[in-house]
Amino acid sequence: MHRPIRCGAAIAARAGGNAPATRLGITKLAYDWRDEHVASFEEEIVQCREHGIEFFAFWSWHDAIAPLIEKYAIHPQIWVTNGSPDADTQEARIAAAAAGVLPIVEKARALGCKLGLYNHGGWGGEPENLVAVCEYLRREHGADHVGIVYNFHHGHDHIDRFAEAFRQMLPYLLCVNVNGMADPAEADGGDKVLPIGSGQHERAMIQIVRDSGYAGPIGILDHRSEVDAEESLRENLAGLDAIARSRESTP
Repeated sequence: MHRPIRCGAAIAARAGGNAPATRLGITKLAYDWRDEHVASFEEEIVQCREHGIEFFAFWSWHDAIAPLIEKYAIHPQIWVTNGSPDADTQEARIAAAAAGVLPIVEKARALGCKLGLYNHGGWGGEPENLVAVCEYLRREHGADHVGIVYNFHHGHDHIDRFAEAFRQMLPYLLCVNVNGMADPAEADGGDKVLPIGSGQHERAMIQIVRDSGYAGPIGILDHRSEVDAEESLRENLAGLDAIARSRESTP
């Protein structure tokens, strides 16, 4: 996929068509952006619609997206980083993290969108804390539209306890984004994000996801600046297919 569509995560499915995304069988897009892209938000939505791609999720928040969500009657998931506030107790940190995202929680609610707390390192990226903040928002603010988006590429510190961590997150998961996982001990100073199937840990992690009964969306990432986005996504799809074929006995 060429760079005009800045892909946070492409949700794997099968489709026809000649555009890069449809050639790859991608029918959903999670959209990442920077300040220079705000003016093209609407064009991204239009292009997705014209090519049969669902504008599935929107990274972070910008007030310019709200009128477009209403204009095009779309309901993307809103993905926001779970914060890592300082506080004296775990309970206070949970409450502070919830308060930090509450304004966007309410904006997502008003638009009929789900909101996913996104692991991006630090205290807020720990699976147990993602669950705790999600539960707090649901309990204290009736925010049943809030869930968790879990990213392998920010989860290298969770590899050794991934089975238990995933079990805890499972009831709240809105999407799981996967990639090849280098061993953290061997990747210091290097790139930990690899094509699916070329790392040391993603096969076991993906099997844990499958064994859990999770049936939600699976995202793949164009997270490698050294190659064209279409090539990167194609490699990830091929790796994911290979892992699936190697586990044919598993539904």
